[in-house]
Amino acid sequence: MRMLEYSVIIGLTEHKRGESMGLKELRKARGLTQAALAKQTGIARTTISGYECGQYDIHSMTLDNALRLSRALQCHPYELTDGWPE
Repeated sequence: MRMLEYSVIIGLTEHKRGESMGLKELRKARGLTQAALAKQTGIARTTISGYECGQYDIHSMTLDNALRLSRALQCHPYELTDGWPE
């Protein structure tokens, strides 16, 4: 089963067919501020901001942070990025 089909079946959010939403889009789609997401995950708001604005490479995020964010945003960890790294 392809990931797109899997995403559609379990109801993950996609903004274009076959293209994952990034961290910022997922956070906004869930109606969360950076501060609220930080409180929910235990990740500093400045770190979340850094991932969203590109100050930190989201593809190099720790597994712990990826799992915390994906649980809070109810998504698969790969959806935190705007796609696979090149």
